[in-house]
Formats: sequence, C-alpha cells, structure tokens
Amino acid sequence: MLDALVVAPHPDDAELGVGGTIVRLMQQGWKVGILDLTSGEPTPLGSPEKRAEETAAATRELGDPWRRNLGLPNRSLEPTLAHRRAVAAVFRAVRPRLIFAPYWEDAHPDHVAATRLVEEARFWSKLSKSDIPGTPFHPARILYYFSVHLRIVERPSFVLDISDQLDAKVRALSCYRSQLVDNQPAGRPGVIDSVCDRTRFWGHLAGTLHAEPFASREPIGLTGLGDLLL
Repeated sequence: MLDALVVAPHPDDAELGVGGTIVRLMQQGWKVGILDLTSGEPTPLGSPEKRAEETAAATRELGDPWRRNLGLPNRSLEPTLAHRRAVAAVFRAVRPRLIFAPYWEDAHPDHVAATRLVEEARFWSKLSKSDIPGTPFHPARILYYFSVHLRIVERPSFVLDISDQLDAKVRALSCYRSQLVDNQPAGRPGVIDSVCDRTRFWGHLAGTLHAEPFASREPIGLTGLGDLLL
C-alpha cells in the first residue's frame, strides 16, 4: 500500500518535476512509489539497457521508493481503453491516497496523454463491475507536477519546500547522463541548471531556498495554517 504514487510518462520525469518532494515525503515516513509509463527510448544517446541502469541509479538516490515501468509505447502513448485499464490495475494494486500526475498543458504528446490516462484510470479504478484486476479503489486526490516542454511560467496552487532535499534531487537527475548530462550544449546552462533555477525561483517566492510547484484542479483542504511559509 502506498501513500503517494508519482506517474511519469518517461523515466526522469518524476525526478525533474517532483524529485525533491519524493525525498521529503519519504523522510517524513510516507510510502511513495513511481510508475513510469514508458521506457523513454529511443533517444539519441540512450538505449533501453542504459536507460534502465540510469533509472535504477536515480531511484537509489531518491531513497529507493517502489518503482515499476508499465512498458507502454514511447512516442506513441495514447489514452486508449487498454492503457487506461493497465494504469487502473496499478492503482488497485498499490492503492495510493495521493497521485502526482504531469501538468495537463504540454507540447509533448506523451505528457498530455499521460495526464488523461491518470485522470481516466482514477475513475475506472473505482468501478465495481469490471474486468480490471484487483479490488475497486478510488485515489482521493490528484496533484499535478511540472515537467513541461513549453516555455511557460507555471501557475501553481502551492509550492513545497525542498531546500533540504535539493542535493538528492540533483544527484538523482545526474544519474540520467544520456538525457540530462552528456547531451547538453557546452558553455551554456543545461537542463539540471534550469531545474535548479526554477526551484530557487519558487523557493524565493515562498520565503525559502528551493521549492517545487504543484497545481490542483480541485480545492485543497487544510486543517490549519501552521505550516504556511510567510
């Protein structure tokens, strides 16, 4: 049973958008998992074997959360009924109270498809009369993280302080050498530099050093205001 499940279109998306939060939640005693929908391959410098090795190394840097790859087709990910059923079956198996999904606006078709799959599988997971394996289950909430391919300024519902978890996030990202290190232009800031700039920006607005932003389509309920960063 998981408290939270991060659904990622490709290996490295979870680390890019919610890596610090994964580490923080696990340090707070949460049971966290990552479901990669595709292998992320082919890519110019990668291979299925290399990507799997990089993912395993990054997972260790995050604190070794539960992680699985659903094996859906990269570059051709679609919110089909078969894919929806497969994701819903995972929801029933690990029963997360909270799901992290990619932000719904993106230039990458796989990311947009992943968001639809999560939302539709969340609904299907609760159906009582179906052939989906497992016992019906409805995750209580979806939060959306930002690992986008559009040059937009995020409009989050809230940000989470990851100042103490940033180093672990960067170490995890650095494991994806074929995607985020070896393919970066010389003499210019790379993807990891950009990610740190963004976490620093959101941390500054929240009154801390680094933070990750999240959006919600639904209202967020609070039991108190004691944890607000002012």
